[in-house]
Amino acid sequence: MALCLATALVHVLLVFLHVAPPNPLSRQYSRQVNAWVFPLFEQNWRLFAPDPESVNRQISARTLHTAPDGTVRVSGWFDLSGVDNSAVRHDVFPSHTAQNTLRRAWSSYLETHGGDDRPRSERALMMQKYLTDIAADRITDHRGGTFESVQLRVITIPIAAPAEGPGPGSSAAAPKSVETRYLPWWKVTSHGN
Repeated sequence: MALCLATALVHVLLVFLHVAPPNPLSRQYSRQVNAWVFPLFEQNWRLFAPDPESVNRQISARTLHTAPDGTVRVSGWFDLSGVDNSAVRHDVFPSHTAQNTLRRAWSSYLETHGGDDRPRSERALMMQKYLTDIAADRITDHRGGTFESVQLRVITIPIAAPAEGPGPGSSAAAPKSVETRYLPWWKVTSHGN
């Protein structure tokens, strides 16, 4: 019970330092505070003022395994988004985690990496590892097997604006084209061994 109470107090203190205005204490311990808060306890307004999705993203992953004889085996693509969608679709009360873990990880990756997939901060490296770990864990849970590296592919499909109705003044904006983005191969901790 003392351990739970101590953990709760440390958690409250670290979250407070994260959301409080900058001060000497929060600056001095910013690395420790950020390590605790991101990505699981991040504070933002998305819960109260969500930014509606304007695109659908299909995030897939494939794995690479090098056998002892040196042959390299690359798996087929595994639809990570499909696993999430299926879990939500077949659950009467889907959890927030099941709905948003992968989507939020990808959004945070985009915010920290931009278009060139180069991490420019410790937070960017952390988000890259978080996204990689999600992919590796889900592949291991659903496919099994051994692999040392994982690659992600993100297909972005714009959502067309609803038509305003028939008439001379109505015009639905033409959706942008579908974009496919391949991320680099990333090493992962040993999975399936």
